[in-house]
Amino acid sequence: GTLWAWGNNGYGETTVPTGLSGVMAIAGGGPHSVALKSDGTVVEWGRNTDGQTTVPPGLSGVAAIAAGYSHTVALKADGTVVAWGRNTDGQTTVPAGLSGVAAIAASLNHTVALKGDGTVVAWGRNNSGQTTIPAGLSGVMAIAAGYNHTVALKSDGTVTAWGDNGSGQTTVPAGAELRV
Repeated sequence: GTLWAWGNNGYGETTVPTGLSGVMAIAGGGPHSVALKSDGTVVEWGRNTDGQTTVPPGLSGVAAIAAGYSHTVALKADGTVVAWGRNTDGQTTVPAGLSGVAAIAASLNHTVALKGDGTVVAWGRNNSGQTTIPAGLSGVMAIAAGYNHTVALKSDGTVTAWGDNGSGQTTVPAGAELRV
């Protein structure tokens, strides 16, 4: 449950707080770092110009974390989502009534949630279609958020990707599937 960090430390993002223990998950944003402790609390450090390391008071019961460039997202054990930090593109404005969430992902300026029913919800910047969920997408079991794109792994082992494709990042190779 202890944590080591290394690399660029321009904003203190690799200076792990003294005494931090009981860590069960970590996430790295642009200039900040996040740790989820086994007691369901969150600890953050690094640059805080946009409030991304100001954990909401009383936040507890967290089951998973994700870090965007300058925002942080927490999935609570009850299936609800809390987000904070930079909100220039709505990336921390959690859709009203969002519940039943099983997983989260965050990127530059967008956030993605996988619901327990296998559907996906995304919000924030949509300059490349990264938050426009493909019609009929269902049966999703895992998600990831890239710079300006989003990826979903379906329960049949196939991958669906959408958003910016400037470097082929949303062109899934023919025959690419995960045997699950």
